[in-house]
Amino acid sequence: MSTAIEIGSVTIHRIIEQEGPFFEALQFFPTLTRELLDENRSWLQPRFLGARDELLLCIQSYIVKTPHHTIMIDSCVGNHKPRPTRSFWHMMNSDRYEKNLAASGFGVNDIDFVMCTHLHTDHVGWNTRLENGRWVPTFPKARYVFADRELAYWTKRQKDDPAACPWITDSVLPIVAANRVDIVKSAHAFNDLVALIPTPGHTIDHYSVQVGKPGADAIITGDMIHSPLQARYPELGMMADYDSAQAGVSRRELFGRFCDTPTLMCTAHFPSPSTARVVRWKDAFDFIDA
Repeated sequence: MSTAIEIGSVTIHRIIEQEGPFFEALQFFPTLTRELLDENRSWLQPRFLGARDELLLCIQSYIVKTPHHTIMIDSCVGNHKPRPTRSFWHMMNSDRYEKNLAASGFGVNDIDFVMCTHLHTDHVGWNTRLENGRWVPTFPKARYVFADRELAYWTKRQKDDPAACPWITDSVLPIVAANRVDIVKSAHAFNDLVALIPTPGHTIDHYSVQVGKPGADAIITGDMIHSPLQARYPELGMMADYDSAQAGVSRRELFGRFCDTPTLMCTAHFPSPSTARVVRWKDAFDFIDA
């Protein structure tokens, strides 16, 4: 499935790996109450919330094609990866991602940069693939862009307890070992069309990516937001947050800056079409279809 968005001289493609119900909403958002969920049910269902109160989510990459570079942002879950705590990602063996990549007109050799907004398991998986029993870079010509504090944090965690983060072992460290990494600050300006925006909280040094020029731009959010519920209630943290309070600050700052503008938000996990614009809602925000 090819879904291309044109913004100025930039084209953005969504490469979907999975889409469907994954987590129960009250488990995913630990501070969400049944009352608040019921209050918002009328607009959440059926698009964002399933019949059994499970969140409907998309696992996907974005490919940003500029006149100069082809940039993948986040690389999903990947195949053959041991993920024992997540049955729906454990030892996945699917051709959907590669087929969707090809349907959008890309092969593994076309990617110049892979930017990981953060180093969680569903954002780094296709960094590597299994070849003769070894994990090798999936995109052989690409430089992989990691935020410095993010990489340092996860490298230390993996060293202290490899079993706690197997995705670092199989999807991040082999990229470092292959000397394919560009380590940057989370506010790094890549060029005049691509810049990173620090949006910490979900992880220690999470970044979002701004592409295009003022008036014709988009933000690839990464996991600074998982559900439109967090636009209306920015302080609503999710279960895997490093610092939910900081994540809430990041949401208020980013949405405050871009609400009521033409800037398109390309979210990591909203169900299709996953893109929307941010508007003011009471003392917070809301998403409207682009």
